[in-house]
Amino acid sequence: MRRLPFPELLATALALLLASGASAAEPRGELGLFTTLPIYWSEAGEISELIGPEASPPWARTVIERDYQLVPLDVLAGEGTILNSLDRLLLAQPRTLSPAENVTLDAWLRQGGRLLLFADPLLTGESRFALGDNRRPQDVALLSPILAHWGLQLRFDEDQPAGERLAEVGDVVLPIDAAGRFSYRPAEEPDTSCVPRSGGLIAECTIGRGRALIVADAALFDGKTATPERERALGWLISRAFAP
Repeated sequence: MRRLPFPELLATALALLLASGASAAEPRGELGLFTTLPIYWSEAGEISELIGPEASPPWARTVIERDYQLVPLDVLAGEGTILNSLDRLLLAQPRTLSPAENVTLDAWLRQGGRLLLFADPLLTGESRFALGDNRRPQDVALLSPILAHWGLQLRFDEDQPAGERLAEVGDVVLPIDAAGRFSYRPAEEPDTSCVPRSGGLIAECTIGRGRALIVADAALFDGKTATPERERALGWLISRAFAP
């Protein structure tokens, strides 16, 4: 057997090491993230707070990135958007969508996209930014046009108990606070079907060739640190929305 020169031997060993590492690691699919909530970054007044030695990612980002590579999005339509290159999208208390973004999101779903949407009618999480500050999370979900197009109406129950509580959703308990409820209304497209579940706390939709799981609350993300209940609930919702 021919003895390899040391440089060639080193290069061969490095290539084998990289190959074995690549095969051992499970590839993570990309997941678009469009949100006003501190999910990818914590709330910060200065950039130094995000990259300083004391900085740490929000717990939700850590949980999501176990399985997916998050791709933050600023827009859903027009120049600069990469939505059409993604198969999955997490919308969490987004800002008001423009007409063009509503059209693009609907078309993306109909072509086979998978969506997990949190739409909270009255956000309860604390923010360091005052009302009117554009860094503050969206306090009220203003998504009526696209929800109505899919056959849903988001209502707020003023008689519900105050404060955070747990609600059974599927196989988990979901922390909720001042949650909304979905009710059915006729969809505007014949190939759209939305079914409210868990007393209207969530809705599961088939929209063209795509699917959407929509949650009428975002208190899941209120906690500054992870709890077993929050981790399990987020994991279940992600699996329900994006699993094959």
